[in-house]
Amino acid sequence: MKKLMEQIIKFGFVGFLCFFIDYGIMVLLTDRFGMDYRVSCGISFTVSVIVNYILSVTFVFETDKKKNRSGEFVIFVVLSLIGLAINEACMWLSVEFLGIHYKLSKIGATGVVMVYNFISRKIFIEKKN
Repeated sequence: MKKLMEQIIKFGFVGFLCFFIDYGIMVLLTDRFGMDYRVSCGISFTVSVIVNYILSVTFVFETDKKKNRSGEFVIFVVLSLIGLAINEACMWLSVEFLGIHYKLSKIGATGVVMVYNFISRKIFIEKKN
C-alpha cells in the first residue's frame, strides 16, 4: 500500500507539471495566436503526452527495462489518444453545452483524464511481477 501511495504522489507531480505544459500551451495558442480552443487543446495535449511518457517511465511506473521501448511508447500513445478523446469530449460538453469558459473546463477535463491515465497506465505500462 505504501508503494502505491508513493506512486500516486509521483504520478501527481508528473501530472501537475504536464498539466501546466498542457494548459500553458493551450492558452498561449488560443489567446495569443487566436487558434480555436479545440485545435490548441489537441496540440497542447500531444506535447504534454510526450513529456508525460518520459517522466512516467523514468520516475513513476516500474517498467520492464528489457521490454521494447518503441512498443511501450505505442501503447502509451494509444492510451493517451483515448485520454485525448475523453479530454476533448469533456471540453466540448463543458464549453458548448454547459457554457463553462474553456480555461475552467480544461481543469475539470484534466481531473477526469488523470484518473483514467493512472489506471490505464498502471494496467498496461507497469511491469507485471
